[in-house]
Amino acid sequence: MAQVSVRVDDDVKQHGEFVLNSLGMSLSTAVTIFLRQVVREGKIPFEIALNNDSFYSETNIKALLQSKKQYEDGLVISKTAKELQEFE
Repeated sequence: MAQVSVRVDDDVKQHGEFVLNSLGMSLSTAVTIFLRQVVREGKIPFEIALNNDSFYSETNIKALLQSKKQYEDGLVISKTAKELQEFE
């Protein structure tokens, strides 16, 4: 069995071990799971991005641009909250 040595910020290690222990696993087990997924999928098994906010996802940006175009083309009816309440 191989041994891996990794340098990690103390706080990251401490908090990571706390979460993993809460899940009933060790840091070693978590790293092994990660590496098995890398081998299985042939890639890092999660997205690495500068901004992981789903609001800025490609799908959402396309939908927002489509909605903006519909609004600009006059295909959207806008009402105030009061107007919507009167409609009920």
